[in-house]
Amino acid sequence: MRAAVALLLSGLVLAAAERPPLRSGLDLSTFDTTVRPQDDLYRFANGGWLDRAEIPPDRVAYGTFSELADRAEGDVRRIVENLNGRSGVERKLRDFYASMMDEATIERLGTEPIREELDRIAGVDSPERLAAQIGRLSAIGAGGLFPASAGIDAQNPLAVVATVSQGGTLLPERSFYLDAAPQAAAVRDDYLDYLTRLFTLSGWDDAAGSARAVLTLETALARHQVPAAAARTAEDAAPFTLAQLGTAMPGFVWESWARPQGFDRAAAIVLSQPSFFRGFAREAAVQPLAPWKALLVARYLTAVSIYLPNAFADARFEFFGRVLTGQEEPRERWKRAVSLVNGFMGDAVGELYVRDRFPESARHRVHTMVRFMRKAFRQAIDESEWMTDEARRHARAKLENLRVVVGSPARWRDYGRLVIRADDLLGNTRRAQVFENDFRMRRLLQRVPGGYWVMPPQTVNAYYTPSGNEIILPAAVLQPPLFDADAEDAVNYGAIGAVIGHELGHAFDQRGRHYNAWGRVEDWWTARDEAQFERRARVLVEQFNGYSPLPGLFVDGRLTLGENVGDLGGLGVALRAYRLSLRGREPPVIDGFTGEQRLFLRWAQVWRTKMRDDYLRQTLRLNRHAPPEYRAHGAVVNLDAFHDAFGVRPGDRLYRDPRHRVRIW
Repeated sequence: MRAAVALLLSGLVLAAAERPPLRSGLDLSTFDTTVRPQDDLYRFANGGWLDRAEIPPDRVAYGTFSELADRAEGDVRRIVENLNGRSGVERKLRDFYASMMDEATIERLGTEPIREELDRIAGVDSPERLAAQIGRLSAIGAGGLFPASAGIDAQNPLAVVATVSQGGTLLPERSFYLDAAPQAAAVRDDYLDYLTRLFTLSGWDDAAGSARAVLTLETALARHQVPAAAARTAEDAAPFTLAQLGTAMPGFVWESWARPQGFDRAAAIVLSQPSFFRGFAREAAVQPLAPWKALLVARYLTAVSIYLPNAFADARFEFFGRVLTGQEEPRERWKRAVSLVNGFMGDAVGELYVRDRFPESARHRVHTMVRFMRKAFRQAIDESEWMTDEARRHARAKLENLRVVVGSPARWRDYGRLVIRADDLLGNTRRAQVFENDFRMRRLLQRVPGGYWVMPPQTVNAYYTPSGNEIILPAAVLQPPLFDADAEDAVNYGAIGAVIGHELGHAFDQRGRHYNAWGRVEDWWTARDEAQFERRARVLVEQFNGYSPLPGLFVDGRLTLGENVGDLGGLGVALRAYRLSLRGREPPVIDGFTGEQRLFLRWAQVWRTKMRDDYLRQTLRLNRHAPPEYRAHGAVVNLDAFHDAFGVRPGDRLYRDPRHRVRIW
């Protein structure tokens, strides 16, 4: 027996000796060693890639996350095109994909698939029917006026609430309608051309006049919209019952709008920007029906254009792609087909994707990182200089209760009741949207157990849900370079570790403060916590306000504050977790870099991105994330460890005086 044990142990030792050491995981070919990391970490880590990379003609930006998305798209394409099931969910997946790929049938059908919906809009002859049609288009995901969702009331787990945000316009932001500058006026002229083209292709009466009516009505609605930078802070969301909406905001038939979406069964309708909806209701009361019908046609055709003959899809691309963002070519049809099945049968694809692309060994290693991240965040809470003891107590409880779900959901959707036909693309999308709405409302009203995800595991993203107090890490985001199972820990903490830390931070930030450990609405900050946090936040806002990616244009530090706080805290906690993972050991020098240098270099590599200028201009107005280069630098310059790791000194471009370094976690 002893001999057998000795033989086994010697075999394990031999296997360990033969196992190659983990590599650094850094892509040295992307470096630009003509610059110093002390002056430009982003360029040092990515300069070679930035010099060589080109934005694909069908994209407005390209970088690490785009590369991962491309890889996931290719994997899904291979999986779906190789399905051979003759019945069941595999047959539905194959037929759904085929219905988008069958260009000949789409062209032959022409406008026949949209005729019924256009006739329904044309038949609107009363405020009640107008409101019902707006609600119907929302229910089938085909051009309803407002983004809306339903969920459990965080204050009352037995009640369902619907949350509705401002909308009503097709251009990206209100300034496109209201700005008198020549560039904005030129965009509006192109938009009129686009609308006229849509109405002409569909056979709608008076194409040019209808286009002008749409622009006029949308401009009126835009005046009521809350600007993007103030959308979260201008006013608090307000709950109403349907009866209260009718009284507080007369002019629009709210009950007729709510019924097609199932919102008439909600205990409350939460309006994210109440002032907009007051203005909208006033417009609904005074504007004639004809402009509203033209607006619904424009929104409907824009929503379904990619499922129609190429003339419709090309018109949409020419304006929303080429004019607004500088995109050079539309996406290939197979990519649109992948997006289709991902969007409407995401769990069916996801189950196959996880089986094919995400081994259990990877899941186990990520869970190990999560354990160290939790421990690190607990330390950060305990050492926080701005939190009161009362807030720390709540934060510890919230961290204790927080769940991190890795790779795939606990439950997979059942698509048995979904009808898919290989020759009915638009019908497939309509039935799939109704199926999705029914599923969500049934879950809410019948209290179906949780475990489902709002995005499938083949999505390159990660998110935190305050009401569930959980972080979701889909399998597709757990791929190199964000997570590399064959690399040593430093680069993984600098990438996916920082992502996890970012999402963890959202549980305790300006938004997370309003939800307790069980996902109930409760503001657990004191006035002192708020004042101390805001003092630090102001410094971060001023820092990002100084970044200028294009001449005369600057990052909006207030708009991007929440994500910048997430990046700063996430990277700091990831560094702390990496140190804990070493358990007192000194990390090796690999590829000429120390462990902490590798962590910061991978952080910078994660953000390598090229953007078209037109798209960048839009992101500066609308996006709550700063441009990638400033995300890379904006966090590191506030960390003492970065200065120590690279010997950053006064006079170096990335040096930041310790008195001005922001520390939150």
